[in-house]
Amino acid sequence: MKILLTGATGYIAKRILPVLLEKGHEVVCCVRDSNRFDQSRFQNDRLSVVEVDFLMTDELCRIPADIDVAFYLIHSMATMMGSFEEMEAISAGNFKKRLEQTRVKQVVYLSGIVNEKELSKHLSSRKNVENILASEVYALTTLRAGIIVGSGSASFEIIRDLVEKLPVMIAPRWLLTKCQPIAIRNVVEYLSGVMLKTETFNRSFDIGGPDILTYRDMLLRFAHIRGLRRWIGIVPIMTPKLSSYWLFFVTSISYSLASHLVNSMKVEVVCKDNELEKMLGVVPITYNRSIELAFDKIEQHQVLSSWKDALSMHDLEKGLSHFVEVPVYGCYKDIKKRKVKDVEKAMEKIWSIGGENGWYYADLLWNIRGFMDRLVGGVGIRRGRTSQGEISAGDALDLWRVVYADKQKKRLLLYAEMRLPGEAWLEFRIDHDNILRQTATFRPMGIWGRLYWLSMLPFHVLIFNGMIRNIAD
Repeated sequence: MKILLTGATGYIAKRILPVLLEKGHEVVCCVRDSNRFDQSRFQNDRLSVVEVDFLMTDELCRIPADIDVAFYLIHSMATMMGSFEEMEAISAGNFKKRLEQTRVKQVVYLSGIVNEKELSKHLSSRKNVENILASEVYALTTLRAGIIVGSGSASFEIIRDLVEKLPVMIAPRWLLTKCQPIAIRNVVEYLSGVMLKTETFNRSFDIGGPDILTYRDMLLRFAHIRGLRRWIGIVPIMTPKLSSYWLFFVTSISYSLASHLVNSMKVEVVCKDNELEKMLGVVPITYNRSIELAFDKIEQHQVLSSWKDALSMHDLEKGLSHFVEVPVYGCYKDIKKRKVKDVEKAMEKIWSIGGENGWYYADLLWNIRGFMDRLVGGVGIRRGRTSQGEISAGDALDLWRVVYADKQKKRLLLYAEMRLPGEAWLEFRIDHDNILRQTATFRPMGIWGRLYWLSMLPFHVLIFNGMIRNIAD
């Protein structure tokens, strides 16, 4: 079977892709920026990649015509620019127009549970996309899920941040809203299970786990599993804006995403009768077990995907290739060189930088810089990294985005996603003569950019000297 997988660099698609390949299917991954997709991780001749931005109609012809099933796994809720509802509607319309010109038999769409008249913008947009995708040319199967729990999922990481950081929580009333969380493993089972199953054609199904819980229950159960004692008090009045700021400052999500999530969390998301469970023979995983499975993956360093890898800056929408060539003119540079004693050891340090391992020098200053970035609405340093040992172009890395990573060429290039009056790059490269070159580049925007660089010079001297010393030695 030939399958088109859209949103292939996203959280859900990265989970289902290995399953499809293991089942022997031919998979065409549809991505907006091919530099963000590490095809070498799969080493499979049944896998191909096409670069398509569904907002650009002239790129749709790149989608092959001989596909059997297509997964529509695109959404724009985390975007920090424009109207995500409008972007989602345009993308869905363009996708449908192209798919109706192919031989596709079925489109599978992952949506959100919609069982209330008053829906959030997020859920209304998902419902609108479902209506747009409906076609007389192909069959549409819609799976509607609520909270998805798994290592790297936004819901899991938000709950983890709240429980592990706050012994006492004064929370808004929406924490008493009921929902039906589902394990990521079950989501993948449902998605792969409905392929060309005629009983699911032109139908929608709610999918969820066996537990109906309030968000407060979910937090307390998480705490119990982790062996933590937590107290949660509910206040009757807390505005959505204040709730969004609360999530933004305590967790690692952006304010934009926090705002959309808060509005969605006020809406009850409980499944209607899930007949698909019996139809496909899916064994639902409990909420407690899904948390345990998530931590198993984290402890084994086997997190396949993370919501944090979604792009958070408008600049990066141009594609990572625009940032691989570091500018020379009109820039400030801090260049450090040091002879490497053990190249393999130095490379392992470079490839493990950030996240739990820190930055090898003055981590307190890095954390302060991350906190300052959060205060002005930036990503901060709490995103960490998806994997402690592996790194690929497109990965989030604390305050940075990986734009180039080639271990054989001994080069790692990062682009700053923090709020800056300019653009910044940080590069690590080991030359043939075993010299480690560590280069920080800053292209300022106006007088404020130049003042920023000058004000940071004392810290740069301290941090960058210490960092290269500890990597090279």
